[in-house]
Parts: sequence; structure tokens; C-alpha cells
Amino acid sequence: MPLYEHVFISRQDLSNAQAEGLVEHFSTVLKDNGGNVIESEYWGVKTMAFKINKNRKGHYAYLRTDAPSSAVQEMERLMRLHDDVMRVLTIKVDAHEEGPSVQMQKKDERGDRRERRPRD
Repeated sequence: MPLYEHVFISRQDLSNAQAEGLVEHFSTVLKDNGGNVIESEYWGVKTMAFKINKNRKGHYAYLRTDAPSSAVQEMERLMRLHDDVMRVLTIKVDAHEEGPSVQMQKKDERGDRRERRPRD
């Protein structure tokens, strides 16, 4: 089955438990339609670069899935209909990376960054 990565943003006025409940709800939708959730991460409340639906912040969640396209389409359809979900991004990938996502890693563990160039 194809591999996907999903990130969705929910409204800032939800509690942490409600935001994590959305992750569980959409994971169940995928499982009911023949998919499998490999990993899910709740990234917490983050400030957005611009307002979405008059909100400056949002609860971010991340899913790594192995699901048929029909299950992904059904999950995205339900996300668009849900009042608490503001944005959804789904990406089809060739392989999932091992370990936690970049958002969950500590700042000192991200050693792939380049050094800044000195200003002239």
C-alpha cells in the first residue's frame, strides 16, 4: 500500500485532550477503511505565519500512514467537513524516515544544519 504523511492544524481554542482526540478519530477512520497508522505525533500549539480563520495559533498533529488512496480520500473529506480542522496537508512518500519527526527532535539533535556565513 502507498505510504503517506499527513499534517493537520486544528483550532487554538480546543484543549490538548480534544486535539489529541481528533488524531485518534481520524486514525480510526483510516483503520476502518483498510489503512494502518504507523505513527502519530501531537506537536502542540504553535504560532502560524499568518491568520487562518481569524486564528493566530493552532494545534498541530502529524500522522505517518500506510493506507489505500480511498481511505486517505475519505479521511481528508471528513477533515474538510470537521469544524475544528483548519488546514490539512497530505504527502505521498516512498519511505518513512525512522525515529521522531524534525519537530519532535531537540534543537541540539538536529545536526544537519549549516553554519551561518559571517556578515560582511
